[in-house]
Amino acid sequence: MSTVTISLTEAKQNLGEVINWAAYGGKRVTLLSRGKPRIVLISIDDLQRLDAQSDERELRKARRRAWLEEARALRERILKRRGGVPLPDSVEELRALREERDEQIMGLR
Repeated sequence: MSTVTISLTEAKQNLGEVINWAAYGGKRVTLLSRGKPRIVLISIDDLQRLDAQSDERELRKARRRAWLEEARALRERILKRRGGVPLPDSVEELRALREERDEQIMGLR
């Protein structure tokens, strides 16, 4: 996908052509005002793709929030069953298991 950059003045003078670049030519048209990008014209297909990507991102965010909430609820249930005593830190357990494994591997050499 290529991008064409033109001034607003040029866009006004050639509006039909500029619209066709975006709508049918597969180009994204950046319009400049006083030398700075102000707006981009894109085709309907591009807009629909962008919207679909945005919807998918929002769906993934919602799933992650739901999973986090499930994890929080599970943690609360576990704490309640254990009388408020938290589970041991799994990071420390994993570190100890790795050290044990490393010692076993080193002993094989």
